[in-house]
Amino acid sequence: MQLLSSLLRLTAVLLPLLPGARAAAAAQCGPQALGVSRTIEIDGGERLALGLQTYPRTLALADREVVLTFDDGPAHGATERVLDALKAECARATFFLVGSHAAEAPALVRRIVAEGHNAGHHSYSHPARTLRLMSEASAQADIEKGFDAVDAAAGFSPEEPKPHFPFFRFPGFADTPELVRWLEDRDVTVFGADLWASDWQEMTPRAELELVMSRLEAAGKGIVLFHDPRPSTAAMMPEFLHALKTRGFRLVHIVPGDGPTPIVHAKPGWTSATEAIIAKTLGPKGLRSEPQEEGRGVKSR
Repeated sequence: MQLLSSLLRLTAVLLPLLPGARAAAAAQCGPQALGVSRTIEIDGGERLALGLQTYPRTLALADREVVLTFDDGPAHGATERVLDALKAECARATFFLVGSHAAEAPALVRRIVAEGHNAGHHSYSHPARTLRLMSEASAQADIEKGFDAVDAAAGFSPEEPKPHFPFFRFPGFADTPELVRWLEDRDVTVFGADLWASDWQEMTPRAELELVMSRLEAAGKGIVLFHDPRPSTAAMMPEFLHALKTRGFRLVHIVPGDGPTPIVHAKPGWTSATEAIIAKTLGPKGLRSEPQEEGRGVKSR
């Protein structure tokens, strides 16, 4: 019975990703919908940390290709509105969930998974002092607890390998070399972002839409960061997805899978934008203890 239950849950996760299911969903939305132009498999065994705001490499996206990611959810009210907007456009995204929030809203986590999105990870507590300022053991425990909480909320068996979706983003981008290596040893891919909506600031939905679209037009492509609990993000999401379609952007969905993962390295002279922000926020004690490496890692398995 337990095996049957696990198989049914796995089917619910995989079915929306199958080509036939995607085609049927696109037909339901119609040709005017944004949809998903292609899917990229991310191989955690390649020991990649991706997103040019923090790391010197990112996904090799074509011009005007966009990957949607959301942090800090789920949150009743706002996350439903974001999911409704994505569903209406047959769009897919990755939600980096806070474990404590997932435990409080398991139905939302199950909806995220059932509708073909990733339930990635963003620690259990999203500590205000950041994982970087915690002891390594305490930070690992918080991350592990987050893995457990999200997987449990999604309905995955504790006997299954964890985390089910091996994607992680550090709260405040405040990683440490030791924690990155620890995650990579477990075939978990660490994500930063290429650009963000700055939706942690107070702004109107219109102002947020104009800001993120101006940044996308300037960059031409990239992994975009939103926060689904933010009311402005939830309110502007339908118009944002419509703007992507009308301006010729195409949506790329990322899923765990086999490599090689298509990546591109930063241009010479690259520096981490998030490290400068962390230094201002946390001071000297928050500085990263070693620079980011440029190369692709070696498979750990």
